[in-house]
Amino acid sequence: MKNQPLLTPYNSGNIILKNRVVMAPMTRSRADNPENAAGALQAEYYAQRAGAGLIISEGTQISPQAVGYINTPGIYSEAQVAGWQAVTAAVHARDGKIFAQLWHVGRISHPDFHGGNLPVAPSAINPHEKVFTPEGFKETVTPRALTTEEVQAIVQDFKKASANAVKAGFDGVELHASNGYLFHQFFNKCANQRTDAYGGSIENRARILFEVLDAVKEEIDLSKVGVRLNPSLHGLFGITVDEETIPTFEYIINRLNSYNLAYLHLSEPFAPVDTVPYAVKEIAKHFRPLYQGTLIINKGFNQELGNQVIANGLADLVAFGVPFISNPDLPQRFAKGASLNKPDAATFYTGGEKGFIDYPVLTEDSVNQ
Repeated sequence: MKNQPLLTPYNSGNIILKNRVVMAPMTRSRADNPENAAGALQAEYYAQRAGAGLIISEGTQISPQAVGYINTPGIYSEAQVAGWQAVTAAVHARDGKIFAQLWHVGRISHPDFHGGNLPVAPSAINPHEKVFTPEGFKETVTPRALTTEEVQAIVQDFKKASANAVKAGFDGVELHASNGYLFHQFFNKCANQRTDAYGGSIENRARILFEVLDAVKEEIDLSKVGVRLNPSLHGLFGITVDEETIPTFEYIINRLNSYNLAYLHLSEPFAPVDTVPYAVKEIAKHFRPLYQGTLIINKGFNQELGNQVIANGLADLVAFGVPFISNPDLPQRFAKGASLNKPDAATFYTGGEKGFIDYPVLTEDSVNQ
């Protein structure tokens, strides 16, 4: 288990990490307080996982309008900033680094989160998904199409959230432009039928992302900003791949080369796309030649595949999700060749300490030699 690429330091000039194991952003629904603020429980959770080269926080909503899941933390109020300050301080005390994932779910929401008002989206198109509300799972509704002025206001919400992330002590931010949420809804024709400057052409549908980047850089240097994309997402979160989907992401990724970002974070397909017309089956292999900066890849990697994708030059860093839930000391387990704890999926979103901060770490007796 020596000389593992995953466990080597990484220094791009923009981002310096002690290893290449990234903790992926994962919703855990533990901000069950009136302020929807992170707090002591999240501070312990993330501090336990500070052995990662980089932690990317769970999605944190940039405004009340941005919420779509119960008990998720925000980053738009003073109480929320204070909550995140406790988290970043705990991570830094254990020599960790943490980015805040900035999030707007768009139409993947429900009126129950908005006082009975409709969720917002690029266009009034129902994604026909289910969302978990305070009253349990409910079907999505047809959202309200944003006005041009409202889109521009959301750009400013991302700017403010970036400023709050700096106040909260985060080492950087990640724009969640993935998984069928607001940015992704703008990118794909199945969700965007606008006729203003944010619809129609590929350039127009991608416009919001670059306007946000241009706004965010007034609050935080772009060398501390990452962008997450999921180009071949199909049949989930209301997104379908069409003939313009991959050209759209190729345009976006080529243009991101001029932004000197901390990283680009890509997901391999969430479900098989072998028979899906126009979809790309191997995301890292397809987009690595297009992107000149630091590339994170994720989706279902284990230790062996993570080492392999770095050794093959297809990515610089690998993000692990579920393995980090049940293995707070995941990099140490990789280093020692130790077995992994099994996650308890029943506690992923249930709140409280169980299944959150109570997974065991390695002892000498537990290491498999």
